[in-house]
Order: sequence, then structure tokens, then C-alpha cells
Amino acid sequence: MRINRVPGRAWAYVRAAPGTHVWLGILFVTTVVLHSMPSGFEENFLRHRSTNLHELSRSPVRVLVASAMWIESGHWLPYAFLYTVFHAPAERWLGTARWLAVCALAHVGASLASEALLLAAIRTGRAPLTAVDTLDIGVSYALAGVMAVLGYRLAVPWRYGYLAAVLAVFALPLAAGPTFTDVGHLLAALLGLACYPLVGGRGKARNPKETPAGARG
Repeated sequence: MRINRVPGRAWAYVRAAPGTHVWLGILFVTTVVLHSMPSGFEENFLRHRSTNLHELSRSPVRVLVASAMWIESGHWLPYAFLYTVFHAPAERWLGTARWLAVCALAHVGASLASEALLLAAIRTGRAPLTAVDTLDIGVSYALAGVMAVLGYRLAVPWRYGYLAAVLAVFALPLAAGPTFTDVGHLLAALLGLACYPLVGGRGKARNPKETPAGARG
């Protein structure tokens, strides 16, 4: 590949998945903002943008959107890698609108379902009342949903192995003292699997053993 073609190909790659890269850009900015805050202020700041029971009862739409724009850990690079590996291919395959629909369903559905389970635990005394302010923020539910829906991009039998691995990643934590976030991740992955109707007409499933056309040479 000629060096002078690299910028053009990089720009074409970004344009093929605009939503992924705009989202990554927002996360980069908010991560910088988070790191610039005085020590000890970050947790309270994020709590007001968290999909905890307290904030959901006050402003559900605001926190459902805001919670997807911040990274609790403050580490952007791992998410840049994960977005490149999972979100970008999913958006290029499904198209921006369908990819965004999967993200929204997984993020909103898993957030509301996991918080409903937490509310039930509080009401039955299995969780303390202070859990209404539990920090629940980040992009992992949407990521789990997209990881799952990407399984439909693979041909059988590769699809089964991939989906088994994805479900194992999110199911195994449930065996060791599960939290409502662990439950949310598994629910998000299942919601991603439920998005099968969105993959119709998006091209033939890929066989990893086949060499894509034009890749030889």
C-alpha cells in the first residue's frame, strides 16, 4: 500500500461507521473532562448521570442518554479498541440506523430491567435502601448487545461457537456472587440476540475460512 493512500483509506474507514466514531469522540471528550475534575468530585458528578433508581425516577430520558456518554473507569483506550472490534463492523454491516437501534434496545432495555430487579430486591429486603443511588453508568450494555448481534454475521457452525463464547463471558460472573450489573450485561446480550429481524437482507453470513474477494495477492 502506498503511504499517500493511508489517510484516504483511514477516512473511508471512519465514514463507513460514522456513528461509532462520533460516539468514540464524545467519550474521549467526556473522559478528558472527567480527568480534569478535582479529586473526589467525579463519583458524585457521575451519580447524577447514572441510571440508578433515584435518577430514573426524576429524569429517565436524560439519564438514559447521559449514562451512555461517560466511562466510569476513566480509561478511553480499551473502549476505542472494543468499539473498533465490535461496534464499527456491526455498523458497517447493519447500517447506522439499525446498529443504533440495537445499541438503544440493549442499553435502555438492560438498564431498565436490571434496575427493576434491584428495586424488587430493595422492597424484599435483599438489598439496602441506599442501593437506589448505586452508580450505573457507561456503555457496556450497548456493547454487549452489539457483540451478540454480530453472531448473525457468521455462518453456521462458526456462529454457534462465537455466540457460546459471548454468552459465557456474560453468564459466568453470575456464578460468583452476581450483581445487578452482571445481570444487566447478560440481558443486554440476550436483547442483542433478539435483534435478529434487523439483520435480514444485510448480506450473506461470512465463513471465516473463506478468503474475501479481492483479498488475495
